[in-house]
Amino acid sequence: MTTPRVNPSQTLAAQGMTGLGTVHYNLLEPALIEAAIARGEGRLGLGGTLLVSTGTFTGRSPKDKFVVRSPAVEDHIWWDNNKPMTPDAFDVLHADMLAHMQGRDYFVQDLYGGADPAHRLDVRVVSELAWHNLFIRHLLRRPAAAELATFVPEYTIINCPSFKADPARHGCRSDTVIALNFDKKLILIANTEYAGENKKSVFTLLNYILPGKGVMPMHCSANHATGNPDDAAVFFGLSGTGKTTLSADPGRTLIGDDEHGWADRGIFNFEGGCYAKTINLRQEAEPQIFATTSTFGTVIENMVYDPETLVLDFDDASLTANTRCAYPLEQIENASATGLAGHPKNIVMLTCDAFGVLPPIARLTPAQAMYHFLSGFTSKVAGTERGVTEPEPTFSTCFGAPFMPRRPEVYGKLLQNKINQHGATCWLVNTGWTGGAYGTGNRMPIRATRALLTAALNGSLAKGEFRRDPNFGFDVPMACDGVDAGLLDPRGTWADAAGYDRQAQKLVGMFADNFAQYVPYIDDDVKAAAIS
Repeated sequence: MTTPRVNPSQTLAAQGMTGLGTVHYNLLEPALIEAAIARGEGRLGLGGTLLVSTGTFTGRSPKDKFVVRSPAVEDHIWWDNNKPMTPDAFDVLHADMLAHMQGRDYFVQDLYGGADPAHRLDVRVVSELAWHNLFIRHLLRRPAAAELATFVPEYTIINCPSFKADPARHGCRSDTVIALNFDKKLILIANTEYAGENKKSVFTLLNYILPGKGVMPMHCSANHATGNPDDAAVFFGLSGTGKTTLSADPGRTLIGDDEHGWADRGIFNFEGGCYAKTINLRQEAEPQIFATTSTFGTVIENMVYDPETLVLDFDDASLTANTRCAYPLEQIENASATGLAGHPKNIVMLTCDAFGVLPPIARLTPAQAMYHFLSGFTSKVAGTERGVTEPEPTFSTCFGAPFMPRRPEVYGKLLQNKINQHGATCWLVNTGWTGGAYGTGNRMPIRATRALLTAALNGSLAKGEFRRDPNFGFDVPMACDGVDAGLLDPRGTWADAAGYDRQAQKLVGMFADNFAQYVPYIDDDVKAAAIS
């Protein structure tokens, strides 16, 4: 007898979604690809990939994301960063969306957010598009068939790209909306085909839930030494800073590329897959990620390809600079089977400095690490969000402000406690520009970044000589095997040293101005690390 792939008591009808067309529960990858192609949602690519376009929306829509404001969450949400929606407006939006769904076919995936059974979230994703269902099946963790027979979703996401919201009626900003209701454990997504909204909604949920359990949610990639899960490293960073690229190190075991938790037993991946940028991807530089672009089931998003040969053009950004591929972790040969590891020995904070001021790597004290974590300095990379066409310097606290429901200090203090308890070494790594600012300098060489990280993680870099940076006060190594020593002194890479000094002081001032908002909430040692 075949095990049912849905709990009979947990159908959509039982959740109040009635009058729908055909509902497909927990289809496997081949069936989802067949459905997507039959419905005209995509095209079969080389190796059995699925080639799709997200249309108008080629990045997230952070300005259209809302949290329902209710007494239960009122005192726990960072309202300066999260737009409120009234419960009544959400209810109208929900009712209108259910009416819109009448007679239409839907695809359902019952999945886990989190590799640690003690902290995972049971989430149901209801998709109008078959390829969205394939995407989220890759990106979250997949229960066994026997588990599906008793699966009870704690949270439900309903994604209807064909539904347009009405700002006057639904209390939102435009006809696109992502609305989170923590009381009803329900997320509604409308009028966007960008699949990343699905996974980031789950990340936002976990960012709200886990701190109450003493677990630190992190916008980071992670890996560990081969054969030694207790030698783990995490890589904080916003999209475009290198989280996926730098964690996919053939010499280490990949835990995950984007979202993790740090609990009492160690770190764990929230996801079961990766969502990697493909613009300018090269086999020689990133062989593991490159290989997934011709592997069965990978979703190839917004990439230009030859209509006859289906060969991908990795350099064509005419649709968007935010071209991506989504694939399950098992497509990476050295990926962790468990998604679990011990407490990290090294914490790396990745920044993409478009000013060309920061060194390629610096060692941070715990207080400096908190300063840079709360600052979250980087540059938004072209295409990641709608309207971003070139790098824009920005401060995104905790390296993930768009996904942080709670105030930054909540996450900062959790991380500070974890670092103090387990003694991790902290590093700041600049994957941005050197030899000048954006438009004049060059992007940091990936080989140099990899060599510096390898030395940091194996402990050899810490044994060398360091100098104190005059602008930020952190320690910068003087030398590293395989790296041009000149690259380690950013001022020396500029043709105009005085121009570097002016740019550095400008950046120092931006840090100080931004950090002023956190001073009332932080400890004295972090205040001392702040730049005045």
